[in-house]
Amino acid sequence: MSTNIPPASPAGTRSASTGPNGPLPTPTTAAVVNGVGPVAGTSNTTASTTSTNPPLTQQNLNQIVIDYLNKKGYTRAEAVLRAESSNQAIPADAEPRPKDTGPPKYLEAYARLDQWTRDALELYKPEVQKLLWPFFVYFFLNLVDQFYTKEARAFWNKYQEQFKSVHEHDLRRLEHTLLPEHQEDSSIARIYKQNRYRLPITHASFQYLMQFLESLQTSWYKLFIQVIEKHMDIRQMARAADDKFSFEAILRRDQEDQVVEDEGIPGHKAGSAIISTDPKEGNSLANLKLGKLPMEPELEEDLRGDLKELDLQDPAAEPSLLDIHGKVNIKQEDEDEGPNRTEIPYPISTARDVAMEVQKIRENRDRLKLEGRTGGVGPGLSCVMYTFHNTKDHITCLEFSGDNSLVAAGTDMSYIRIWSMEGTQIGVDGTGKPVNSKRLIGHAGPVYGLSFAPSTVQPPHQQAETRPQWLLSSSADGTIRLWNLTMWQCMVVYRGHVGPVWDVKFSPLGTYFVSSGMDKTARLWITSKVSPRRFFVGHDEDVDVVAWHPNTAYVFTASCDKTVRMWSVASGQAVRMFTGHTSPITALACSRNGKLLASADEGGNILLWDLGPGKLLKQLRGHSKGGIWSLSWSVESTVLVSGGADQTVRVWDVNLPAKEGSVAKPGDGAKPDGTTTSNAVTVSTANTKKKGKGPSVSADQISAFLTKKTPVKYVGMTNMNLIIAGGSFLPENYVS
Repeated sequence: MSTNIPPASPAGTRSASTGPNGPLPTPTTAAVVNGVGPVAGTSNTTASTTSTNPPLTQQNLNQIVIDYLNKKGYTRAEAVLRAESSNQAIPADAEPRPKDTGPPKYLEAYARLDQWTRDALELYKPEVQKLLWPFFVYFFLNLVDQFYTKEARAFWNKYQEQFKSVHEHDLRRLEHTLLPEHQEDSSIARIYKQNRYRLPITHASFQYLMQFLESLQTSWYKLFIQVIEKHMDIRQMARAADDKFSFEAILRRDQEDQVVEDEGIPGHKAGSAIISTDPKEGNSLANLKLGKLPMEPELEEDLRGDLKELDLQDPAAEPSLLDIHGKVNIKQEDEDEGPNRTEIPYPISTARDVAMEVQKIRENRDRLKLEGRTGGVGPGLSCVMYTFHNTKDHITCLEFSGDNSLVAAGTDMSYIRIWSMEGTQIGVDGTGKPVNSKRLIGHAGPVYGLSFAPSTVQPPHQQAETRPQWLLSSSADGTIRLWNLTMWQCMVVYRGHVGPVWDVKFSPLGTYFVSSGMDKTARLWITSKVSPRRFFVGHDEDVDVVAWHPNTAYVFTASCDKTVRMWSVASGQAVRMFTGHTSPITALACSRNGKLLASADEGGNILLWDLGPGKLLKQLRGHSKGGIWSLSWSVESTVLVSGGADQTVRVWDVNLPAKEGSVAKPGDGAKPDGTTTSNAVTVSTANTKKKGKGPSVSADQISAFLTKKTPVKYVGMTNMNLIIAGGSFLPENYVS
């Protein structure tokens, strides 16, 4: 529930920012909205032609000088010139400032808050320490608004260090906003000023905070209350969101964990794609259809016929393939409603689709079972790691085909190289000699994204071809290319993005694909058309990562603005937005049951989201900083796998961890000196941390596979629950 605090002064008005709930713009409109494309009235006239240019006035000259001073960082001179150009009186010290609340009061008030949080009881400390960051940001922005440039810089330098571990990304973008004009140009400053910072705390901690505020002198009290009224949304909860020392957590230690209320900016309803705080906007959650996509009637009929024939050939096999088909592809009574096939046009199924569905059902029956809760004790998972040598760090991305017969690597030298994972011949070179790798040349910039079309293992005596036939690639040259893997040629070039295209993904059924780029948009394409079918517009910065929902009705996008958005393919509108990351998001993956989403960031954190209510379930910690580059789910959606820059592959228990964990003991894969006898290190202790180095590891981690100086660029779990990973080896003496 929201908390209303008695105002010490007239309450400020609430500012609402707009969300992506308008009609889908056309390509021309999107270009105008995003500030790209040709500008009407421009020409290629040379500098000597001055008759069409406006005359240089004193105001224009002042603006040119102001822009130059801003670029060079001369904030004091910039403030003086702005004041002179506005006909303002300039004080003797050349820094215009009001005479009301002076900077010493801000500095002293925050110093008192900082000391109070340090002296707080251990029961309250984890929660009250969360107050430091929002007050730090808003005190700094208030000082800048009042032209206290020197004091704002001193305040920043004194307290910024304690926030670097969590808010390093925001710190880098805020520290140069030293004038009100800078705040207007800074997207991160606008986000903080136009939205309320949500902070969930327990009833006891809230009362503890109120006692502290009432004990302050009047001038300090007013500063805190003004920030709370105008910029914060403090929500009282029965228990702490993520702390084991809260009262409710102690009382309910043996009970199930509860849903965590999300914290931070923007202050909107958890999961809602509407970020306005205006009650007229509705701010309600859209209904989702997260169930299975119904199978085409003709496809299901052909599939049943093939499965019956296979069951007759092997009558002793249990369960039968028809029974597996009923559980996997037919909607059960307790399952969520799925989308209608009429909402999105799909191509007519072919013999290839039937053969692929048959193979998926066979793999589902024969897979390694990971049923139920793992309890923090790792199942017998195996990981196959493919290491690429002598790459000189030129590989930018990796992708494995669905049947694991091919692996593609994108490079910063503009080409793609594809290898046969079995070492078999996939083509011939210029001399006619058989080769097991091919180069695809066509892009004019580094290749950042790759995606194979859906494929499955080719069963023996299977007539329909199910091996990979198509590959998508995205590049810094602003194009997406579709490659044929039979002729090894580029068949289509898709243009539309302005700037680099960071990621591209085929849909689970093929035909459609989604891309994202530096122009702050994601776009939905169909392979048979060269223009996009949908524009997904709403992020404030580059859209770095995209992912599909298993039923193909939704698309996920993640951005440098540290938000994840969920879009409806049918309408093109945002239906969910997830906030909680403190650094740019680097990986996304939706669970195979379609109910959960995993997102990872540069800080090494993984957040799990429940798509239905739009709530944060929990945070997984264990990776070091540098970025988690790939995520993948098990068939049962109970185990998550991640890989990243810290050169490890980690396995996580998605369900609740064991209440009492224990580190690996001698005889259980570990030696008495602490080293392990295998590449997999089992860890099931909450917040275990080596002294002096390494991040804390949450109890959700089942095991970690360590590599030898090989950052992991790709991880994937096959339909048999086998982990496939890949990365490029970096020698110790390598210098990029």
